[in-house]
Amino acid sequence: MTPEELAAVGLRLDLDGAVATITLDRPEVRNAQTPAMWLALGELGASLPDEVRVVVVTGEGDTFSAGLDRAMLDPANAGPGTVLELLSLGDEEASSRIDGFQGGFTWLRDPRFVSIAKVRGHAVGAGFQLALSCDLRVVADDAKFCMKESALGLVPDLTGTKPLVEHVGYARALEICATARTVGAEEAVRIGLATASCAPADLDAAVADLAAALCAPMPGVVTETKTLLQGAADRDLDEQRRLEREAQVRRFRAVAAAFA
Repeated sequence: MTPEELAAVGLRLDLDGAVATITLDRPEVRNAQTPAMWLALGELGASLPDEVRVVVVTGEGDTFSAGLDRAMLDPANAGPGTVLELLSLGDEEASSRIDGFQGGFTWLRDPRFVSIAKVRGHAVGAGFQLALSCDLRVVADDAKFCMKESALGLVPDLTGTKPLVEHVGYARALEICATARTVGAEEAVRIGLATASCAPADLDAAVADLAAALCAPMPGVVTETKTLLQGAADRDLDEQRRLEREAQVRRFRAVAAAFA
């Protein structure tokens, strides 16, 4: 997508060597999200250069994302491609449409790179789920996560439920979702939701240092490691051992080739 096409849906892409930074760029509405933004995120993920090894997702200004743009719930905005359009569709078609929206989130799990959510301020609803879609979350001390959907009579449907359970466990995930309460930065780190927190002024440097560390190993190492870890909890030991062996053989050959 061109910079102009991205800007039209409130996104910005910056490439710096092996690091791609995707910014939600609608600060006037606290980086609220729209279906058009979700579809564009999916396209953007599919078109990143092969040399990208780290993807940083952040929000412009002092808020990561306030979630779904409430204007999308206004009957005046019920046209094609909107949230309210779902009400005019049959169940199967509506589910298919949501599947397309989810594509803006699922690509961040791609083993080709490590994704980092850099979170300042509020990450609400779709904002929380976008942060959860990333492999790692580094947050400012003022970060506040909230799964607001239940307060609106809805459920989280942008791929956030699985990683939330994986990070904090079923009981705490249920409590966070069902009560729609706010989780602050200190608690987020303590319960495993965030990797680290720091002063807002130090957040950019902390994420830059992490991105540099992730880019330091030989190409392919982090990809193989991420692939091994994804789904490891659902595999038995013999299957995991097999995958480790196969990955290590590939790494030995890659290292040998590099020094040949």
